[in-house]
Amino acid sequence: MTIGLVFLSALMGGVVWWLMRQTVNVQPWQADGVLPLLPEAVVARPAIKTALWVFLGVASSLFALFISAYAMRLGYGDWSPLPRPPLLIVNTLVLAGASLAMQWTVHAARRGDQQRMQKGLWASGVLTVGFLAGQLVVWRQLDGAGYFVTSSAATAFFYLLTAVHGAHVLGGLVAWVRAAWRARGGSDPARTTLAIELCATYWHYLLAVWIILYALLVSNDLGMAICTSATPF
Repeated sequence: MTIGLVFLSALMGGVVWWLMRQTVNVQPWQADGVLPLLPEAVVARPAIKTALWVFLGVASSLFALFISAYAMRLGYGDWSPLPRPPLLIVNTLVLAGASLAMQWTVHAARRGDQQRMQKGLWASGVLTVGFLAGQLVVWRQLDGAGYFVTSSAATAFFYLLTAVHGAHVLGGLVAWVRAAWRARGGSDPARTTLAIELCATYWHYLLAVWIILYALLVSNDLGMAICTSATPF
């Protein structure tokens, strides 16, 4: 269990480091030389991306705290895993599709392809809503099978981790709506591209965090599984 926790912590740290490298790529000595030559919209980009990275760092700390609390609770003798909902793997694939669609949208925006950009935005939005709907179906399945929040510590952590992640996905949809609105207007391509790039970074982060949580939920090999391999539905 300890090895699994160390591995997951290192993986989450690696995700944040990679996102930082992707979003904060202007060195201070370089920025001083180019700021006077850049338009105002371009100058503002590093600050906005840095703000996103700071938010992702805070979100990662929140998830790390929940995972640490779960790891400590796992050591008690009354821990009883719940059966694994088979829909979880489908939801994972749907969220991965949303992340890929968002990245495709970024490439379309950088090329100035308005039609493909809008299609990519809608595809990512629909897939993201599908992921949330799938998570709600999992909750209803567990509830129908008698696995309530108060049933056991394992079920409580299942609902907690999936709910916190779902709340972050909902927050991302707010940013998605703003990006889609900008893309529909098409009046400021630079700001639209920036908004889509920020959304793509956030979607990749959501996918990375969900993969880590999915490992917690179903991976017996890490010694930290919330769910067993049995299927109740």
